[in-house]
Amino acid sequence: MEVDNSRMGADDSVIIAVDGVLNVHQVVLPPYKSTLQRLGTKLKETFFPDDPLRQFKGHPPKKKLILGIKYVFPIFHWVPHYTLKLFKADLISGLTIASLAIPQGISYANLANLPAIQGLYSSFVPPLVYVVLGSSMDLAVGPVSIASLVMGSMLAEEVSPTAQPDLYLRLALTSTLFAGIFQTTLGILSIKKPRLFWVSAGAPLLSVIISTVLSFVINAPRHDISVIGKLPHGVNPPSADKLLFSGNHIGLVMKTGLITGVLSLTEGIAVGRTFATIRNYRVDGNKEMIAIGIMNVIGCTTSCYVTTGSFSRSAINHNAGARTAMSNAVMSVTVLVTLLFLMPLFQYTPNVILGAIIIAAVIGLIDIGSARVIWKLDKFDFVVMMTSFFGVIFISVQWGLAIAVALSVFRILLQVTRPKTVMLGKIPETIIYRNLHHYKEAERVPGFLILSIESPINFANITYLHERILRWVEEEEEEANKQQRLQFVILDMTAVSNIDTSGVSLFKDLKTALTIKGLVIVNPLADVIAKMRVADEANECLQPDTLFLTVAEAVTSLSSTIMKEGQSPTMQENHTIED
Repeated sequence: MEVDNSRMGADDSVIIAVDGVLNVHQVVLPPYKSTLQRLGTKLKETFFPDDPLRQFKGHPPKKKLILGIKYVFPIFHWVPHYTLKLFKADLISGLTIASLAIPQGISYANLANLPAIQGLYSSFVPPLVYVVLGSSMDLAVGPVSIASLVMGSMLAEEVSPTAQPDLYLRLALTSTLFAGIFQTTLGILSIKKPRLFWVSAGAPLLSVIISTVLSFVINAPRHDISVIGKLPHGVNPPSADKLLFSGNHIGLVMKTGLITGVLSLTEGIAVGRTFATIRNYRVDGNKEMIAIGIMNVIGCTTSCYVTTGSFSRSAINHNAGARTAMSNAVMSVTVLVTLLFLMPLFQYTPNVILGAIIIAAVIGLIDIGSARVIWKLDKFDFVVMMTSFFGVIFISVQWGLAIAVALSVFRILLQVTRPKTVMLGKIPETIIYRNLHHYKEAERVPGFLILSIESPINFANITYLHERILRWVEEEEEEANKQQRLQFVILDMTAVSNIDTSGVSLFKDLKTALTIKGLVIVNPLADVIAKMRVADEANECLQPDTLFLTVAEAVTSLSSTIMKEGQSPTMQENHTIED
């Protein structure tokens, strides 16, 4: 066994020759799978990356039933081990977040242009549903400011909440239903400082109590001070009969449900995962989507509007020492007591204090620190963020969000249609090839143009790739001299995860365009090589001498072949001139 150092540095002994023959690894086709098997694998990896059924393998039927119940109802994971000590911690946490949930619920209902009582209804039933179906130990659910604001602004554009309050309420409930259906479907398919949390939790309730007492003492209505007025007492009335599935507003409620559903789902899962990371446990994203979705589906039939996990309440819940989701049940019971016995106390609560709570919540959405981080990480994301911010302020909530989404989609389209292609060079004394513009020590290999395509190849980008690669070739030829005449174009396919029918034609077109140069393909992945093999019936692009496992093997093998023939790139150039 001897090392072929003809084109390698001192550390290139990984590529070796046996009895004078270069040892090159063969690129092979993946194991055969039927179309049905490939489809099943694709669907499983796309919609169920965590493979929820694997936990049932190898267990008897009774054990599978128990595991199934625990999977559908996460409450059974912790209830069997629940203790009085845990309940004491959850009791304190639940009472704490209830002190915040009650004034926030009333305020956020006003933000959504709904009766104040709807906010309390939405803080009673949904938390009970989440206790049974949710997987987060810290998430505190209820109405949130952003979903309330978006729902209120979108529905109010077509229906006046003051002139048509009954219709407006029906649209809000129906939008909540569509939000819940959307969230559940997605689920099936696929911090404050601890020392200050008591201030954050108690401030809204204390403000409501003080302002209500003062309002009662001075008889605020006689001085033209707007107050909440008399609120109905009792538990949530059924509202299934108020859902609206026909008429001119069905498109509006579907659109509102979709947007508020996405916003609330994103916030809820993000908040849940944040605190799960702090406490080192796992939150199942699919279960959270299903829990939040079912929570809203049930909520819309019990006079509730869109609810999700609130960051402010969840932070207080966490810092107050919550141990399980039972704190949500405690909060719900506290709200129930309020609905049954304490509603008359809110009759003199000034609307201005509710406005102050809303303003405090909205100001809390402005995170200067995160904006700085976004600016440092990605300037385009910063532009999208600022566009959304000013669009919401100066135009409307939906237009601000729509413009931001449009810019984000435009960027994704650019990434799809203009994939990144880089030129690789060899790092001295190694067999490693890296981006020439990233690693300054990387050197070009004479006679070779080595390119890396870093995205899937499909109908949307084959024209760009064809033109861009030919431009690389032209630029390389312009810079090359007689000692470095271009011989081979090597395409590193390591980062090409997929290729469609149109994408396969790219290589045939390049083969035709590069008439005097060799087109070499390196490390095509399983799906890519399988499709290319089927499409390349004439064996034009996938010949053994143009298909390699690594760039190093390709360069070494092709260089060795040329030298064995006595034709180095320079020698070939001279021979051509003499002829």
